[in-house]
Amino acid sequence: MNRLKATLVAATVLFASHAWAQPAAQADQGAAPSKHNDEIVQMRMEIAAANKKYNQKVAAARKVYNHKKSEAAKERDAAVAAAHNGVSGQ
Repeated sequence: MNRLKATLVAATVLFASHAWAQPAAQADQGAAPSKHNDEIVQMRMEIAAANKKYNQKVAAARKVYNHKKSEAAKERDAAVAAAHNGVSGQ
């Protein structure tokens, strides 16, 4: 009976210590995502970084494009309004 109790206590301690170490290992992995031993993971992380930089540049270009397009639309609308005022005034 004592042998069974000792085995159960040892197993409980073993599993508890293993479970206790899990969150610490996961926290370490989250702390340094840029350093990974696997080449494929490193390659995919580099690709993701390049895509992110590209998307930022595209977003900036779209912002400039939309601003210029809006300015052109305002000029066109003013010209159309002037044309309408000239035609309706006759």
